[in-house]
Amino acid sequence: MAVDRAQAHAVVGERLRAAGQLYTSGRRELVELLLDIGRPATMADVLGQRPSLVQSSVYRNMADLERTGIVRRVAGSDELIRVELAEEIIGHHHHLVCTQCGTVDDFTVPEAAERALRDALQAIAREGSFVPEDHRLDVLGRCTPCSRERTIK
Repeated sequence: MAVDRAQAHAVVGERLRAAGQLYTSGRRELVELLLDIGRPATMADVLGQRPSLVQSSVYRNMADLERTGIVRRVAGSDELIRVELAEEIIGHHHHLVCTQCGTVDDFTVPEAAERALRDALQAIAREGSFVPEDHRLDVLGRCTPCSRERTIK
């Protein structure tokens, strides 16, 4: 997923200003780190990329970014909290979730498949008297390293 970084920063800055907050250098660095990591990241992932960051500041800034809708939480198959930039910033995508190690990776589907998925979900929602606004798809399985590990044993 190629993301226009200048556009991403413009959206983040605008959203923070609308919430009465500043786009500080610490917040900018977190946005850059999430763009660099390129998949839903745990706090350990973020801090591992920049050990010089102060953990309390990372958590505080991440909470502010989440409250303003810039960052969203992504569930893995473990207890770890993962975050990623909102789809308005990085684009619509889905997740591959490893049921063994908990890793979450992003993937996109071709537009025709995305349309078919959206239509099917809308039909299902109508039957349940539900009005969908968006959708997320998580595919559960094992990542390549976990698959190899399991077959070796």
